[in-house]
Amino acid sequence: MHRAPFLASLENYAARHPEEGVRCGQYIDFVRAQPRCFERGLAVGHVTGSAWVLDREGHRVLLTHHRKLGRWLQLGGHVDGQPEVLDAAAREASEESGITSLEPVSHEIFDLDIHPIPARGDEPAHLHYDVRFLFRATVDEEFTVGDESHDLAWVPLDAIGEYTDEGSIQRMARKTPTALAT
Repeated sequence: MHRAPFLASLENYAARHPEEGVRCGQYIDFVRAQPRCFERGLAVGHVTGSAWVLDREGHRVLLTHHRKLGRWLQLGGHVDGQPEVLDAAAREASEESGITSLEPVSHEIFDLDIHPIPARGDEPAHLHYDVRFLFRATVDEEFTVGDESHDLAWVPLDAIGEYTDEGSIQRMARKTPTALAT
């Protein structure tokens, strides 16, 4: 089963974060129930991959002001059928920022989120089952604003609230020091 390694990663995350049990359970149930969970064409929702990209020192995160959603968010996007979600998150982050020196801090899942995406054009409203990985820009921190963004910014972790009150972004900012310490 092409979902088995991903499910094992989700179960590992759930064991490490029992305080997120409800969300983890919903995510795992979705992946188990949907053989096409990695495909954008699954109308009910699909897995997406995101990158929480830190600068070399681990004090700032790269956020995008998302063109379609009009909010400051982490980099990421559709996995387009790829069950290796870490690779998809890295690809999306590089495409959206132009930074090619991104390295995973860990191969373990950093955060999970399930969020609604509003209907747009011919695309119905659906859910993104977003899995986030922690990355660091190791060499070059110069970014390029791509077509999917209004802007990009290196934001100090302690200033995230000046850009967004998005709960999952706040949660990742709180998790960062612990993740860097392990």
